[in-house]
Amino acid sequence: MRVLITGATGLIGSKISQLCQEKGMEIYYLSTSKDKLENETNYKGFYWNPDENEIDSRALDGVDAIINLVGASIAERWTPEQKEKILKSRTDTANLLYTCLQENVHQVKHLVSASAIGVYPSSLEKLYTEEDQAVDDSFVGEVVVKWEEAVDNFKDLGIEVAKIRIGLVLAEKGGMLQKLKEPVNFNVGSPLGSGKQWQSWIHIDDISGIFLFALENELNGVYNAVAPNPVTNKELVNEVASQMGKPVWLPNVPKVALKLVLGEMAHLVLSSQLVSSDKIEQEGYSFHYVNLAKALEDLI
Repeated sequence: MRVLITGATGLIGSKISQLCQEKGMEIYYLSTSKDKLENETNYKGFYWNPDENEIDSRALDGVDAIINLVGASIAERWTPEQKEKILKSRTDTANLLYTCLQENVHQVKHLVSASAIGVYPSSLEKLYTEEDQAVDDSFVGEVVVKWEEAVDNFKDLGIEVAKIRIGLVLAEKGGMLQKLKEPVNFNVGSPLGSGKQWQSWIHIDDISGIFLFALENELNGVYNAVAPNPVTNKELVNEVASQMGKPVWLPNVPKVALKLVLGEMAHLVLSSQLVSSDKIEQEGYSFHYVNLAKALEDLI
């Protein structure tokens, strides 16, 4: 099986590429950096430049499925320029890929795309499933809606589409855990805002495992990619500190202070999403890391 991956060199993409290769799959990937293009037996890169609507159509040769992970980091200050970059890096890339498929002979039958649980409205009580249609009234909600709309267009080409709504990814290097560890390491870690907001987390092994599972089982539709046991922000910070052997003695960082420092982006750490993993489990996916303590024990 030959799989085309966008965002293959990122935190999640590199892990998925590794898993696919271990399964004997051949990986093609698209990169905006010519320096990152490799040409190995089972791992071959192709250049694209979505800003200029440029893509090497040879990236589709013999490809059976696409894993779409490309997107600028949402965890950088939301200036108007950064907001545009965050949105376009998800929609323009999907549109360019769509056009390339439309204009070239191909055998792609399946697309598995990243999405985000940030689409669900912030709530301290409601448990969200994939059936919930409400959208968060925020920049993140807007991005996810437009992102998923761009991905859904591929159905018009006769391609099955699976959208994986990703939670808070915990990984050894990079991602949210790195940002949490830094203040804790200097004994200044503390819960954010009320600390009661829900954090639907997932271990890097499970997020990559779910993408592979969706690919191999030809899933379509929306799936939440979160571990079965979400925690509050306070529980998350305390568990990280515990695993690092550090105290949490400072009071919570007030909401107003976070908004001063982070601006509109404070929404990322203050919003609360309690999200269900039942649907992907019903499909047969078995989580490697069900509880936060075990996940952090592995990563820290």
